[in-house]
Order: sequence, then structure tokens, then C-alpha cells
Amino acid sequence: MYNFKDSVSITVVSGNGGSGCVSFLREKFNAKGGPDGGNGGSGGSVIFKVRENLRTLSSYKNGHVLCAKNGKPGMGFKKSGANGEDLILFVPPNTDIYNEDDGTLLCRLEKLNDEFVILKGGRGGLGNWNFKTSIRRAPRFAQPGESGINLNVRLELFLVADIGLVGLPNAGKSSLLNRITSAKSKVANYPFTTKIPHLGVLRYSYDNLIIADIPGIIKGASFGVGLGTKFLKHITKTKILALIIDISEANFLESYNILLNELKSYSFDLFNKKKIIIANKLDLDSSKKNFDYLIKTLGKEKILGISIYENKGIDELIKEFFILAKTF
Repeated sequence: MYNFKDSVSITVVSGNGGSGCVSFLREKFNAKGGPDGGNGGSGGSVIFKVRENLRTLSSYKNGHVLCAKNGKPGMGFKKSGANGEDLILFVPPNTDIYNEDDGTLLCRLEKLNDEFVILKGGRGGLGNWNFKTSIRRAPRFAQPGESGINLNVRLELFLVADIGLVGLPNAGKSSLLNRITSAKSKVANYPFTTKIPHLGVLRYSYDNLIIADIPGIIKGASFGVGLGTKFLKHITKTKILALIIDISEANFLESYNILLNELKSYSFDLFNKKKIIIANKLDLDSSKKNFDYLIKTLGKEKILGISIYENKGIDELIKEFFILAKTF
């Protein structure tokens, strides 16, 4: 699912209203009946609606023009034209809708079945029977339908999570998410296995937390290197950052510094978020010595050691996540 898309610009157009009808009743025994032109139908509206199983905006393409249906014209015998069909555009939860032209936030759709009518369809025109008066007995005119409206919009998907798992490729973020939640994030021994953010629900007692697995950060990510800023912005929506370090590697301290530098380069607000350091892969031979050195070097930071393979430290980590989350 590499075609993850969290931003797209499209044009939406509501439907035109149908024209009113000019018609006169003509029957066998009523050759000169009065006006009976029906009203035009309303044009279709444009509606954005949240669909729960969507996780990306990849069903839309930049520059696409999406139109609701036009209303049908009125008919004789005072029959109104059919209304145009609404255009319903489904989006994932937590989607912002902006006016592309001036940057105004029009709506934020957050949860299942949230919807927003962004454009109403044009009104149908009145048929000529509406204009009959005691003086004007046979009006030979009707209203045209109202034109639809077009609008350039930008859709922005944002993730909301209590804890964001952040680390270099292969640090163990996906494995940890799979272990502590019901998520099924892909795991393999090569960089950028995770190419889209994954969310999981961590349940403990009668409480739960939303955990986000953010694709691997590398040096220069804040300037667009690798998967770059594509996913860094999603971390800004998380409350707590969990920095995962592969403690079995010789350059584990360099990995930690890379993460901090990329967070700081992208945003000071991001850098200043509450953090916890998770030293992963304690089951490997070199890890114990490295872990002791990490604690000695970064003693003021909150550090927990775990082994996903041996299930070591996982229960303590879960409890700590909930303790940290309660501080908000």
C-alpha cells in the first residue's frame, strides 16, 4: 500500500438547477387550459462524509474535477423535474477540508459518519403556472435553473494518537505495535518496511490508548530525505513521543541524536513534546553493556529497556504509557 496519500487538491462542483417549464394544459374538452409548466429539480449538492475503513486519500487525484448531477427541467401537468443526485465524497477519519484559494479551514471531519455539505446544488426554476395572476392569465415564461457552484478544495489527512512510535528503520516500531495492540503492521528486515502510518489500540484494564507507528526517520528527513516530511507532520498530532533505539547496534547513541536533530529541525514544538526512550533488542549479546552506557549517558531521561522477542519489559512499558498519558 505504497500509494498512501495524505494531501490532495481537487475541484468540486454542485449541480445546476433544472429550468422551469412553459406549458399550457391542452385536453380534449379543455382546448385552452391554463398554464401548467412544472418546476425544475434542484441540482445535486456536494457532501464530504467520513468512512471508517478508509485510511488514505489515494482515491482522489490532484486536479480532478468532481461534479454533482444537474436537476431535470420541469414538465407539463405541473410535474416537477427530478432533483440531481448528490455527490458524496468519502474521506478517512481526521480529514481537514480547506479552501484551496485562500487557505481557510472549512471543516474538520473526525469520526465515523461525520459529514459536511460543502456546496448546495442550484435551485430549480419555477414553471409558468407559478406566475399566473388574475391579470396575467397566460404567462409565457418560466425561471431558469440556478447555476451550481465550483470550489477548489484541499484535503489534508492528519493522525491523532496518544503515543507516536518514532525511530530509524528497523528499530522495531512495527514489531512493538503488533505486540501491544491488535494492529498488523508489516515487519521485515529491510529499511522502510512501513510505508504508511499504522494505528493500533492499546487496551489496559478499562482504559485504552491510540498508538501510531510512524514510518522510519533517517538523517535529513526534516529536509525531505527518504520518506522525509511526508510523515513527520503526523507526529505533531501525537501527545507523547516514544523514541525507539536499537540498542544492539554500535552506533545506538548516534541513532538517538539523529532522531532528536530531525525532530528539532522540523519543529521546536515537536522537539519539546514529552518523550520516553525505549531501548529495544535487549535479548542480543551486545545490548546489556550498551543499555547500561545509555542510562549512564542519558540518566535524566525516561528510559525503559525491552525485548520484543523475549517479551521482556513489555508490561512495564505498557504501564508507563498509561502513566504518561494521564499527565495530559
